[in-house]
Amino acid sequence: MNKIIVIGCPGSGKSTFARALHGITGIPLFHLDMLYWNRDKTTVEKDIFHERLASVLQKNQWIIDGNYSSTMELRIQQCDTVIFLDYSVDVCLAGIRQRQGKARSDIPWVDSEEDAEFITFIQRFNTQSRPQVIELLSQYPNKRIHIFTNRREADLFLTQLKPSS
Repeated sequence: MNKIIVIGCPGSGKSTFARALHGITGIPLFHLDMLYWNRDKTTVEKDIFHERLASVLQKNQWIIDGNYSSTMELRIQQCDTVIFLDYSVDVCLAGIRQRQGKARSDIPWVDSEEDAEFITFIQRFNTQSRPQVIELLSQYPNKRIHIFTNRREADLFLTQLKPSS
């Protein structure tokens, strides 16, 4: 594993998983939200985002956390490993609520209140976005694809990667 993407519904714990994976492997970690968003919740110009992403993709090793469907296939083409946190809506909604009001390294602001539009996106993820992700992944059988359906499976994967002392 040298080039890894971590994808899944918002609230699934992509960033938390990616940070743990980085801690175990030492592979540099990049959050798409940090490449795309400004501190004031505005976005960078599309060409700037693409330049930033291209710069990351040129590196020998990386972990990239985030969905961004417009660049997902590009990242799948460039990676050797895909981690898909394929969790229930309830788990993802709980994840969103748990991080509310907390500073995070994966986004340049603190979410202090619930965003109704974002909640609706999460509620629809498994019926609208998930089928597209599954279809896209099926087109890349040569990639190492790990699909975890609960946090226990993801934690076990990370535990198995840790060197024994």
